[in-house]
Amino acid sequence: MTTRNAPSDPARTLTATHEIRVRFNETDAMGIVWHGNYLVYFEEGREAFGRQYGISYLDVMAHGYGSPIVKSVVEHKLPLKYGDIARMEVRYTDCDAAKAVFDYTIYTPDGRVACIGSTTQVFLDSEGQMALYPPDFIVEWKKRVGLRKG
Repeated sequence: MTTRNAPSDPARTLTATHEIRVRFNETDAMGIVWHGNYLVYFEEGREAFGRQYGISYLDVMAHGYGSPIVKSVVEHKLPLKYGDIARMEVRYTDCDAAKAVFDYTIYTPDGRVACIGSTTQVFLDSEGQMALYPPDFIVEWKKRVGLRKG
Protein backbone atom coordinates (compact mmCIF):
# COMPACT_ATOMS: atom_id res chain seq x y z
CA MET A 1 0.00 0.00 0.00
CA THR A 2 1.37 3.42 -0.88
CA THR A 3 0.45 6.92 0.13
CA ARG A 4 -1.10 9.58 -2.05
CA ASN A 5 2.00 11.80 -2.22
CA ALA A 6 1.56 12.14 -5.99
CA PRO A 7 1.26 15.54 -7.66
CA SER A 8 -2.20 17.07 -7.55
CA ASP A 9 -3.99 20.12 -8.92
CA PRO A 10 -2.39 23.06 -7.04
CA ALA A 11 -5.63 25.04 -7.36
CA ARG A 12 -7.35 22.41 -5.19
CA THR A 13 -4.53 21.91 -2.67
CA LEU A 14 -3.61 23.73 0.54
CA THR A 15 -0.26 23.21 2.27
CA ALA A 16 0.91 24.02 5.78
CA THR A 17 4.34 23.56 7.32
CA HIS A 18 4.87 22.46 10.91
CA GLU A 19 8.04 22.03 12.95
CA ILE A 20 8.54 18.91 15.08
CA ARG A 21 11.00 18.89 17.99
CA VAL A 22 11.67 15.26 18.92
CA ARG A 23 11.35 14.76 22.66
CA PHE A 24 13.11 12.07 24.71
CA ASN A 25 9.85 10.27 25.56
CA GLU A 26 9.10 9.80 21.84
CA THR A 27 12.15 7.60 21.29
CA ASP A 28 12.64 3.89 21.81
CA ALA A 29 15.52 1.89 23.32
CA MET A 30 17.54 2.46 20.12
CA GLY A 31 17.24 6.22 20.52
CA ILE A 32 15.03 6.71 17.46
CA VAL A 33 11.44 7.88 17.26
CA TRP A 34 9.08 5.00 17.98
CA HIS A 35 7.06 4.25 14.85
CA GLY A 36 3.66 4.94 16.45
CA ASN A 37 4.62 8.53 17.22
CA TYR A 38 4.50 9.44 13.53
CA LEU A 39 0.69 9.28 13.72
CA VAL A 40 0.89 11.73 16.63
CA TYR A 41 3.07 13.99 14.46
CA PHE A 42 0.45 13.75 11.70
CA GLU A 43 -2.19 14.91 14.17
CA GLU A 44 0.01 17.83 15.25
CA GLY A 45 0.33 18.71 11.57
CA ARG A 46 -3.45 18.59 11.02
CA GLU A 47 -3.95 20.86 14.01
CA ALA A 48 -1.35 23.33 12.66
CA PHE A 49 -3.11 23.17 9.28
CA GLY A 50 -6.46 23.89 10.98
CA ARG A 51 -5.04 26.92 12.81
CA GLN A 52 -3.52 28.28 9.61
CA TYR A 53 -6.63 27.81 7.47
CA GLY A 54 -9.38 28.41 10.03
CA ILE A 55 -10.83 24.89 10.25
CA SER A 56 -9.84 23.39 13.60
CA TYR A 57 -11.36 20.35 15.28
CA LEU A 58 -13.15 22.78 17.58
CA ASP A 59 -14.78 24.38 14.51
CA VAL A 60 -15.92 20.96 13.28
CA MET A 61 -17.32 20.12 16.72
CA ALA A 62 -19.03 23.53 17.00
CA HIS A 63 -21.00 22.63 13.86
CA GLY A 64 -22.16 19.36 15.44
CA TYR A 65 -19.76 17.00 13.69
CA GLY A 66 -16.89 14.73 14.53
CA SER A 67 -14.21 13.73 12.04
CA PRO A 68 -12.76 10.32 12.86
CA ILE A 69 -9.88 8.84 10.92
CA VAL A 70 -10.96 5.84 8.86
CA LYS A 71 -7.63 5.21 7.12
CA SER A 72 -4.01 5.97 7.89
CA VAL A 73 -0.87 5.03 6.00
CA VAL A 74 2.69 5.56 7.21
CA GLU A 75 5.89 4.79 5.28
CA HIS A 76 9.13 5.11 7.25
CA LYS A 77 12.17 6.12 5.20
CA LEU A 78 14.83 7.44 7.62
CA PRO A 79 14.85 7.67 11.42
CA LEU A 80 14.42 10.77 13.51
CA LYS A 81 16.30 10.95 16.82
CA TYR A 82 15.95 12.68 20.16
CA GLY A 83 16.74 16.37 19.77
CA ASP A 84 16.07 16.50 16.04
CA ILE A 85 14.06 19.42 14.72
CA ALA A 86 12.17 18.08 11.73
CA ARG A 87 9.93 19.87 9.26
CA MET A 88 6.58 18.51 8.15
CA GLU A 89 4.51 19.50 5.15
CA VAL A 90 0.79 18.83 5.45
CA ARG A 91 -1.22 18.86 2.24
CA TYR A 92 -5.00 18.88 1.99
CA THR A 93 -6.35 18.06 -1.44
CA ASP A 94 -9.95 19.04 -2.09
CA CYS A 95 -12.36 16.38 -3.28
CA ASP A 96 -16.09 16.26 -3.87
CA ALA A 97 -16.73 13.49 -1.33
CA ALA A 98 -17.65 14.02 2.32
CA LYS A 99 -14.15 13.30 3.56
CA ALA A 100 -10.86 15.02 4.27
CA VAL A 101 -7.63 13.52 2.94
CA PHE A 102 -4.29 14.79 4.20
CA ASP A 103 -0.84 13.85 2.92
CA TYR A 104 2.28 14.30 5.03
CA THR A 105 5.99 14.50 4.35
CA ILE A 106 8.36 14.71 7.30
CA TYR A 107 11.92 15.82 6.60
CA THR A 108 15.05 15.15 8.65
CA PRO A 109 16.99 18.19 9.90
CA ASP A 110 19.22 17.97 6.80
CA GLY A 111 16.22 17.93 4.43
CA ARG A 112 15.94 14.24 3.55
CA VAL A 113 12.57 12.47 3.66
CA ALA A 114 12.11 10.65 6.96
CA CYS A 115 8.47 9.63 6.58
CA ILE A 116 5.52 9.98 4.24
CA GLY A 117 1.92 9.18 4.95
CA SER A 118 -1.74 10.00 4.59
CA THR A 119 -4.92 10.01 6.61
CA THR A 120 -8.56 10.00 5.58
CA GLN A 121 -11.31 11.37 7.80
CA VAL A 122 -15.07 11.28 7.41
CA PHE A 123 -17.75 13.45 9.02
CA LEU A 124 -20.15 12.06 11.62
CA ASP A 125 -23.14 14.07 12.81
CA SER A 126 -24.12 14.32 16.48
CA GLU A 127 -26.09 11.08 16.18
CA GLY A 128 -23.10 9.20 14.76
CA GLN A 129 -24.41 9.09 11.21
CA MET A 130 -21.80 9.47 8.48
CA ALA A 131 -22.37 12.44 6.17
CA LEU A 132 -22.99 11.41 2.56
CA TYR A 133 -22.28 14.92 1.27
CA PRO A 134 -19.85 17.53 2.58
CA PRO A 135 -21.48 19.44 5.45
CA ASP A 136 -22.49 23.03 4.60
CA PHE A 137 -19.83 24.52 6.89
CA ILE A 138 -17.13 22.59 4.98
CA VAL A 139 -18.47 23.84 1.63
CA GLU A 140 -18.40 27.41 3.00
CA TRP A 141 -14.86 26.93 4.36
CA LYS A 142 -13.69 25.70 0.95
CA LYS A 143 -15.09 28.86 -0.63
CA ARG A 144 -13.42 31.07 2.00
CA VAL A 145 -9.97 29.55 1.39
CA GLY A 146 -10.32 29.59 -2.40
CA LEU A 147 -10.78 25.88 -3.09
CA ARG A 148 -14.23 26.45 -4.56
CA LYS A 149 -15.79 29.31 -6.44
CA GLY A 150 -18.41 31.22 -4.54
